[in-house]
Amino acid sequence: MKQVIIFSDGSSLGNPGPGGYGTILRYQDPSGQVHEMELSAGYRMTTNNRMELLGAISGLEALNYPCKVDLYSDSQYVIKAFTEHWVDGWLKSDFKHGTVKNIDLWKRLLEAKKPHQVTFHWVKGHAGHAENERCDALAKKAATALILLDDTGFDPSNA
Repeated sequence: MKQVIIFSDGSSLGNPGPGGYGTILRYQDPSGQVHEMELSAGYRMTTNNRMELLGAISGLEALNYPCKVDLYSDSQYVIKAFTEHWVDGWLKSDFKHGTVKNIDLWKRLLEAKKPHQVTFHWVKGHAGHAENERCDALAKKAATALILLDDTGFDPSNA
């Protein structure tokens, strides 16, 4: 199984407000050559948490075959859902346990994660972690782009 590293970050200029995500995928092939891909997109009206989720989702959805993945994010919202098993409780109650927000994206993330062996890692944001800083810059640039997408799952009453 190939080993891939994903770094992701999300940003919202206002919460809610325009937002974006930035993601880096890194793979080292058997010859030792490192391959990287950057992904980003910006949205007209969204939240920071939705962009954090979309950063992770975009990285996993970009993989074309099952991989071992180390996913790094500064979002405790994303990381703790798996490391502290919040998602297990949500699944048992079909997302009716508590007030789970962004259910559309949690379901999409779980689907994107299925074929892979994913280990989630938290990194402190804005602390000089090179890839996290790069993802943050990608996310902010995407959030301020001239052409922004509609976050069709965004519900302002649930923000």
